[in-house]
Amino acid sequence: MDSLTQIVLGAAVGEAVLGKKIGNKAMLYGAIAGTIPDLDVLASHFTDTVSALEIHRGFTHSIFFSVIFGPIFGWIVSKYEKYKDFKGWSWLFFWCFITHPLLDAFTTWGTQLFWPIDYPLAFKSIFVIDPLYTLPFIVFLILTMFQEKTSRKRRVYNNYGLIVSSAYLIITVVLKGWAYTKFEKNLTTQNISYSQIDTRPTPLNTILWTANIDTKDAYLVGYYSFFDTKPITFYKYPKHHEYLGDLKNNDKVKRMIHISKGWYTITKKNDKLYFNDLRFGTMGIKPDNNQFVFQYEIQVLENGEVRFIETPKDGRDAKNLMADLWVRIKGN
Repeated sequence: MDSLTQIVLGAAVGEAVLGKKIGNKAMLYGAIAGTIPDLDVLASHFTDTVSALEIHRGFTHSIFFSVIFGPIFGWIVSKYEKYKDFKGWSWLFFWCFITHPLLDAFTTWGTQLFWPIDYPLAFKSIFVIDPLYTLPFIVFLILTMFQEKTSRKRRVYNNYGLIVSSAYLIITVVLKGWAYTKFEKNLTTQNISYSQIDTRPTPLNTILWTANIDTKDAYLVGYYSFFDTKPITFYKYPKHHEYLGDLKNNDKVKRMIHISKGWYTITKKNDKLYFNDLRFGTMGIKPDNNQFVFQYEIQVLENGEVRFIETPKDGRDAKNLMADLWVRIKGN
């Protein structure tokens, strides 16, 4: 999830663990702890694109990290804070560390919760920024902040924030299941043969959903809003995996395919090859849109080294996407 949401979650968890004993300072440390796992993004400054993608939401988003570093951070803070309870600080950091990847597991990218075991969790039921999750959470957290640390209302408000946000996550899973059945029904009605369906919400909402459909030579992409009254239209994106040629045996290419969970297409533009991660869609929902959210140019250097360079985004594409979504969310 986005940084603001993780800060709010961390603050609420910190409050739940130590708020009664140290007041708003528990929120402060919880907010800090809630952002620490995302420091893995700094890897992009020290390594290549593929390695950075493998590191993202890996070690720092694991149970292992929470168990080992919770007590370490707890010990450090207990040495300079007036409140000296090592166990209390350790629990605060542990719970803030572990709830961070648990929340991320509901997004499309998911998390390597069981690192070093390669078994990623990605429920794909919530977009990385969802106002319906974050805003009520913020309101309850602010109400909590202005109560005395021993006040019953303080605990009640904070608990409400945790309960409402958690309940919303459960609702998103139910909505995902509902959307999945709609895609499945439309595919059957239209006599489309496929091997698997991958569904996820579109940006900033859980009303409009999209699905990637795996067929023999192409992926189909469709959109479904709970306000739809017409059949779903599926758009075709040829896989063109054959464009890779001998590159398919390259180590970095294999790793990139693994990262995408096999949901990728290859396109050619001006004699350049591009790797498109289909899991995150395009910068618009109109037919034949090839501006993928995550697109990488595949460069082969003279020494045979392969590099993946992410293509830059145009801010106008994001604005067009939001405009398209607003129209489509109201139904077809």
